[in-house]
Amino acid sequence: MMMNFYNSMSRSKEEMKPLEDNRIRLYTCGPTVYNFAHIGNFRAYTFEDILRRVIKFNGYEITQVMNLTDVDDKTIRGAIEQGVALKEFTAPFIQAFFDDLKVLNIEPAEVYPAATDHIPEMLDLIQKLFDKGLAYKSDDGSIYFSVAKLPGYGKLAHLDREKLRAGARVSQDEYEKESYGDFALWKGWDENDGGVVWDSPWGKGRPGWHLECSAMAMKYLGESFDLHTGGIDNLFPHHENEIAQAEGATGKPFVNMWMHCAHLRVNGEKMSKSLGNFFTLRDLIEKGWSGREIRYVLINGHYRQPLNFTFDALNAARVSLARIDECIDALTEKAGTAEQGTIPSWAQKALQSFSDAVNDDLNIPESFASVFNLVREVNSALHNDGVSSEEAAAILGLCNNFDAVLGVIRFGRAQQRAEIPEDIQALVDARAVVRSEKNWAESDRIRDELASLGWSIRDSKDGQKVKKF
Repeated sequence: MMMNFYNSMSRSKEEMKPLEDNRIRLYTCGPTVYNFAHIGNFRAYTFEDILRRVIKFNGYEITQVMNLTDVDDKTIRGAIEQGVALKEFTAPFIQAFFDDLKVLNIEPAEVYPAATDHIPEMLDLIQKLFDKGLAYKSDDGSIYFSVAKLPGYGKLAHLDREKLRAGARVSQDEYEKESYGDFALWKGWDENDGGVVWDSPWGKGRPGWHLECSAMAMKYLGESFDLHTGGIDNLFPHHENEIAQAEGATGKPFVNMWMHCAHLRVNGEKMSKSLGNFFTLRDLIEKGWSGREIRYVLINGHYRQPLNFTFDALNAARVSLARIDECIDALTEKAGTAEQGTIPSWAQKALQSFSDAVNDDLNIPESFASVFNLVREVNSALHNDGVSSEEAAAILGLCNNFDAVLGVIRFGRAQQRAEIPEDIQALVDARAVVRSEKNWAESDRIRDELASLGWSIRDSKDGQKVKKF
């Protein structure tokens, strides 16, 4: 199947083809480990997870590298404030990040390189840039990249090269587009770095943030590779500077295709602690939401469109997942121990529409529409006894194919049965009454209310079956 993704470099959709063999080499910008990752970060990581899964869904092998930024302005500042060594400061946040990936069912990358473990590769890259006349040493002992000397600098961000200010320098790791100028490859040591320092041929110091990713990407994926992703805020200056360093040193194209996801907003506003809408994954778990529900909200929007994260959306996710669970349970009961038979033609259409959606620039909202169209078809067929056990088994296999991309259908379903509280049982009993009266609208309303309270209900020949999410 053909995968078409939006390339940030060309500003157009292009077919994704491996540069070599059947393997796609992917670099994804990982966390800066100075704090717990927030849900805005996980919008990017779930987008990259969906991308990875779609590549595999289409039969390609993948090598994904996700860096761990454990040395930059923020991590150094945090270590100094706590009075601990850099590694001691970042270690718990690295572990928390991996724990959070499991909570959200994000598949692990093949390699997680930490910046502090790759200083030799970074020094080698700086030397190559010196050899090409693209690096120079400043009075304070720092090494800068001369952007004006590299033809094509600014091509990813579509900068106006005439506005490049020769000799203007930007020393901080992160800066705005309007501040572009020569950027730091190596920062000469000063008292603000405390004990974070390495030796280099140009004096003591530490690497600039942009240098880290170029060096690690090329070590594990080669001087030219297929795909590089990140949040839209990484496009400039970070990714632009990665290109400059890599292509300046090698003279080869660095990345074949760039993909960037848009920002996440909370209740329509930029996430901010002062607004009280700043959430880590842990904050949401403590409020009673599951990783499955949070993942559903994070992926159920087009990655290039801003995502508005709300508690109403989490409630809706809970209800939607309950509908999927009811369908899966009913299919499982119908299938029993039967072997997979032929997929009905109406279910086969769902697979085609799902595949078309995910391969059209990761159109996940449309892929979910395919899933829920299938749920409606299944429920109708089961109600009319129009599905054999073998067909039910085949449709379950089809759902597993969908879930290889979405990661929410099977994930998190194994729950211990809990004692049913009186208020929940009252709703269950009320639903039994309205169903006996064939009041299907009220039956559906009560089902949705139960789902919002954290309970799923499924109708079977033995009556209503209730379980807690």
